[in-house]
Amino acid sequence: MAKKTVAVGIDIGGTNTVFGFVDRDGKILGEDKIKTTQYDEIEVFVAALYEKILVTSYKIGNGIELVGFGIGAPMGNINKGTIEHAAGLPWKGIVPLADTFKRHTDLPVIVTNDANAAAVGEMIYGGAKEMKNFVVITLGTGLGSGFVIDGKLVYGHDGFAGEIGHTAIRPGPSNRECGCGRKGCLETYVSATGLKRSLLKIMADSMQPSELRQYSFDELDAELIHDAAVRGDYIAKRAFTHTGNMLGFKLADVVAHTNPEAIFLFGGLALAKDLIFEPAKEFMEANLLSIYKGKVKLLASELSTQNAAVLGASSLVWSVKES
Repeated sequence: MAKKTVAVGIDIGGTNTVFGFVDRDGKILGEDKIKTTQYDEIEVFVAALYEKILVTSYKIGNGIELVGFGIGAPMGNINKGTIEHAAGLPWKGIVPLADTFKRHTDLPVIVTNDANAAAVGEMIYGGAKEMKNFVVITLGTGLGSGFVIDGKLVYGHDGFAGEIGHTAIRPGPSNRECGCGRKGCLETYVSATGLKRSLLKIMADSMQPSELRQYSFDELDAELIHDAAVRGDYIAKRAFTHTGNMLGFKLADVVAHTNPEAIFLFGGLALAKDLIFEPAKEFMEANLLSIYKGKVKLLASELSTQNAAVLGASSLVWSVKES
């Protein structure tokens, strides 16, 4: 009996690193995770991750043939296989991730930005299967973006094209500090962290009652704000509206630059659905040049919410094999 061909998709996040064995149809045969934050040295992290991957493969059994590893990570560079100056990870500077990983395997190891991985995943497994021009915006702790133009992912000169999370939405020295070291970046307003910061600012400037006033900054998270907004909390709803407005304003620029058929929202904050989609769509349309109005779809990612990052990372292997 022929073995099933699989790729390992790995999503390196600021808190957890999640991986899964994925077949060509996008079915996850086994998965697990390790704590990113427990490892100060990249060599120790990769060794622990690879060992966990081996343990998971033993649990799946002998019916699979592994063909490669796809890794999505903040500031991942597909040209060099490196992570470069990622603000939210334990390892600083330029990290030789692929080379470190290849000490443990002879199979291909492909590293890219986590948002680019999501874009490839959307094209192979999700809602963009028939599209040649689209954008994926990842809304998590930060904001990432991946651009597909004429059927090809845009990497740019040195692998870092499309970092709209680090374009200024409010430039100036008095605006919000970003983990990248600059001020006024889009992700300081449009992300789970940005939502929380906006909520606290709105709360400080308002006398309106809110169930969220009982929480400290560290206790608050996007899920709490979402649940309060669903229950009708005025402050929580305003925070979502503000976040969606900022996103929509910037998406109008994205449309002008890339003329996409659709923009997909991906990640935890996108699960807020109409709370984020409605203001984003309204503000995008209000700020579009007339030739674009009514033409660009704003859609939720069709990748499995629970496993989207792993699917996106694994799809890197298939995209390289088929290119």
